[in-house]
Amino acid sequence: MKKTKKKKKTHVPFRMNMMFFVVFLLFSILIFRLGIVQIVQGEDYQRKIERTEDVTVNASVPRGKIFDRGGQVIVDNVPQNSITYTRSKAANQKEMMDTAKKLAKLISKETEQVTERDKKDFWIMRNEEKAKGKISAKEWAKFEEGEISDKEIYQLQLDRITENNLKEISEEELEVLAIYREFTSGYSMTPQVVKNKNVTEEEYAIVSENLSTLPGVNTTTDWDRAYTYDGTLRTVLGNISSSREGLPKEMADFYLSRDYSRNDRVGKSYIEYQYEEVLRGQKTKMKNITDKAGNILDSEIVREGQRGKDLILTIDMDLQLAVEAIIEEELLKTKRQPGHPLLDRAFVTMLDPNTGEVLALAGKRYTVSKGKAEMQDFALGNISTSYTMGSSVKGATIMTGYMTGVNRPGEVMVDEPLRFRGTNPKSSWFNRGGAIGINDTYALMRSSNVYMFKTAIKIGKGKYRPNQGLKLDPEAFSIMRRHFNQFGLGVPTGIDLPNEQTGYQGRTPAGEPGLLLDYSIGQFDTYTPMQLAQYVSTIANGGYRMKTHIVKEIREPVSELNKIGPVAKEIRPEVLNRIDAKPEWIDRVQEGFRQVAQSSQGTGAKYLSSAPYKPAAKTGTAEGLYDGPDREKYTKNGGIPPMTWNLTLVGYAPHDNPEVAFSVVVPWAYQGGNATDINKIIGRRILDKYFELKEERMENMSYELTVEKDVKKPDGDAESAETEDEVSDKE
Repeated sequence: MKKTKKKKKTHVPFRMNMMFFVVFLLFSILIFRLGIVQIVQGEDYQRKIERTEDVTVNASVPRGKIFDRGGQVIVDNVPQNSITYTRSKAANQKEMMDTAKKLAKLISKETEQVTERDKKDFWIMRNEEKAKGKISAKEWAKFEEGEISDKEIYQLQLDRITENNLKEISEEELEVLAIYREFTSGYSMTPQVVKNKNVTEEEYAIVSENLSTLPGVNTTTDWDRAYTYDGTLRTVLGNISSSREGLPKEMADFYLSRDYSRNDRVGKSYIEYQYEEVLRGQKTKMKNITDKAGNILDSEIVREGQRGKDLILTIDMDLQLAVEAIIEEELLKTKRQPGHPLLDRAFVTMLDPNTGEVLALAGKRYTVSKGKAEMQDFALGNISTSYTMGSSVKGATIMTGYMTGVNRPGEVMVDEPLRFRGTNPKSSWFNRGGAIGINDTYALMRSSNVYMFKTAIKIGKGKYRPNQGLKLDPEAFSIMRRHFNQFGLGVPTGIDLPNEQTGYQGRTPAGEPGLLLDYSIGQFDTYTPMQLAQYVSTIANGGYRMKTHIVKEIREPVSELNKIGPVAKEIRPEVLNRIDAKPEWIDRVQEGFRQVAQSSQGTGAKYLSSAPYKPAAKTGTAEGLYDGPDREKYTKNGGIPPMTWNLTLVGYAPHDNPEVAFSVVVPWAYQGGNATDINKIIGRRILDKYFELKEERMENMSYELTVEKDVKKPDGDAESAETEDEVSDKE
């Protein structure tokens, strides 16, 4: 019997069937959902997509603070209530004007910023028919024919608005106009300050309550720059622009390329300007969600801002304030005496000669306004004005003699009146007729002009012959200037402030070799008080010209009030150059300066020899025609300005281990025979104050350490330990 094959049945597991079913079900749900989205809700979603758009804007943050070297706040930010307006892309003229009218009923707004053009635009806006009447039928015909443009028609309307037309604008309407002007002053979507000065609590509250009826208006907290010490260092600290000013026109493109907005406040001068990138901070980045028409629907912060980094200055504010007070006192005292009608300013620069740090930068200018005398801050004059400094620079002349090989340390020359053909005798103040053998240190101590003249003649390869002419190498001026430059005279000091002046180089016409002699005693080229301080610092520290700087550190910002954050950058001392001199040469000049201050015959001994801190110094007097701010009064009818004397003093202390160097400059100090020692008096007083403050701080530090040590004594030594109450009583 034949067997038949059975056909094998395919078997699909139950679990596989279930998986297929679930996948089918999920795809069905997905397709169903897509169908609902596309068919049922498609139009709604499309409208929503078309409705919104993201616009990212930046909001300003407070600037970094400025502290002195001891942590005292010099420049701060103070919070203030602010009312702002953000113009949407959809906002039109009428809507903004309506909002301005509503806001004007809630706040007071000053109107002095409203210009005549603003008033005319406003008048045209609210008097359309009258404005059209300013244009003749003939002119309208030309307009219709395209011979006159819209712009020209509008200009004709502006030109024909009369003063009587403008008087139609009431005080209330002017206030509306002032607000409207702020609304239109910046970009759309960017908050504009409407009012941030003197916003009362009542104004702030009532505007906040009515924001729903004031589209684009908001209440927030703004900041303003506050200067702790009124008038002190103001010319050096600089200024910032207001939110109304925004970016300076001449630098707008520069700032815009660095993510600034046109209404941002920026440093306009000096420290605020120099350290703008540090002080500006990181803006808050906000996202405004708008519809397609440009109306703002919502806002959210994308990135929190951070205020600017803080600056720690090298300035000792206690010393700065004391020095300014000393200058004011001595300037006023001298001004009240006869013979000082042109005296109007004085300067003091104090440096750490080892680091170039500026410890005090003080300047005062005496002015009379409306019959009232006042003292203005003129610290900036230490770097922005220059004068002939007289004998203070003789240290550089002596060093130039050594460095050029024409003199040697200890060399003796005869101090005697020099008589050249066709000129008056040139002599030293202490020797008008005799012949005295003197060396280099004596020449500095007594301030010999003749020693400097003979040094200059040697540098110029000339020879002195009584009653004969003088011939010098034309390159002598360049040689002497190059060597003076090594000390900082006639070149930038490197100060971290803009617009530093380098002084004026006198003209050196051929056939006038005697001008080189004037140069050698500081009566030809001009220098700034800062250059003079750098010069004496270079002598004080052994020949290193240190770059001067007024910022010591940059610190990270912290939120705690008046606290200082961690160091972000430290400004390290920088040597600009080492003078080309042997140490023993510098020693000779240092000895000469010591004798000026401490020897009984020294020109500064009367005021400095009794000082316990043993200073070194060099006095200076420069004679010349008055060239100050009132010069035109003497020259406008062909007259000649009066002869005046500039008084200077440079120095450092202690002489054997210098820790402070200084320059005192008093231009046009006196006329005629009414001499004054104002330069020496100021010099002694500022040094006294420096060492007085140092001693006070050392005593305080010693006391604090003693207290801390006593409080922390172990329990086993209870007999000698003080209680917390006793320590508190001491404090």
